[in-house]
Amino acid sequence: MKWSGIFVGLLAAFAFGAGGVVVKYLLDGGWTPVAAVIARVTITAVVLLVPGLIALKGDLRPLWRARWTVLIYGTLAVAGVQVAFYSAIQTIPVATTLLIEYLAPVALVALAWVRTRRRPASIVLLGALVAVIGLVLVVGPGGGSLDPVGLVLAGLAMVGVATYYLLGDPPEGLPPLALIAAGFVIGAAELWILAPTGLLPVAATFGDLPFIWGPAPWWVPVLIVALGATALAYVAGVAAITRLGSRLASFLGLTEVLFAAVIGWMLLGQALSTVQIVGGVLILGGIVLIRLEKPVEPPRDVVPVGDLGAAGAPITAPISLPHPAAPVPPPPPGEPRGASLH
Repeated sequence: MKWSGIFVGLLAAFAFGAGGVVVKYLLDGGWTPVAAVIARVTITAVVLLVPGLIALKGDLRPLWRARWTVLIYGTLAVAGVQVAFYSAIQTIPVATTLLIEYLAPVALVALAWVRTRRRPASIVLLGALVAVIGLVLVVGPGGGSLDPVGLVLAGLAMVGVATYYLLGDPPEGLPPLALIAAGFVIGAAELWILAPTGLLPVAATFGDLPFIWGPAPWWVPVLIVALGATALAYVAGVAAITRLGSRLASFLGLTEVLFAAVIGWMLLGQALSTVQIVGGVLILGGIVLIRLEKPVEPPRDVVPVGDLGAAGAPITAPISLPHPAAPVPPPPPGEPRGASLH
């Protein structure tokens, strides 16, 4: 059982890591980031709509009661993070963008510290410091020349991931799958409403595009990203959590960056410098330290922030997705679900 869990966990990480690389072929072939996101989010919404309704057992009242959570989730944690991520990888490597996104737990540690005014555990602070040092190495002068706009967009994607973590534990009575499905439906609807206004540049080509093995129809990379790097990865991620638990599954999710780096190097020639590799190791190591913190029960007079608890409890990164395609029992305090958003 454990080995099968490890396999599907690695499968989810591979699917999400490869997804960003595959999207690059669409972007290089004339698709704008928004067009690519519309295609991915719309197809995923269609795939998850029926399972989401089944999870709700036909009762839409939980969705209405949590309408603001669902709206914010769909806007920032689905549509916003994808637009920012796809825009960032136009100018900076996929692996670098993912490493910056993976700093979301560090941002949430800082948020919990400010909101609760309670100092995080020493291991959490050490992990945050190590991760920040790694970030300096990845984006600093020694890490190579990186486009500033791409770095800002990667930072915005990190905010979207942090939002996902904060809202990832649905209100009581709302199944996790229903929240995710509704988020994709809302995200897709918002993007389709904005597209005709011209506020977001939308352009796509519908002929053959350069692809891994040569020219391929445009719908090939679109389906690979939507079905393989989203729907399949959701199912695999949930299966991994069921077999291994959310903490171990989240550690496996860290391999998403490794898969993205290797696939990006092999297919796109996006090799990281030695300094960037060291920085990436430090970022991932820092996140591991943060997730090693023992869950603590918050005092009665302190209101937890999402899944953070009082000291920024461990946060997962892939269902890798999110990192789920089936309802997952709520994790114990400090053991949030694993998930990644690509």
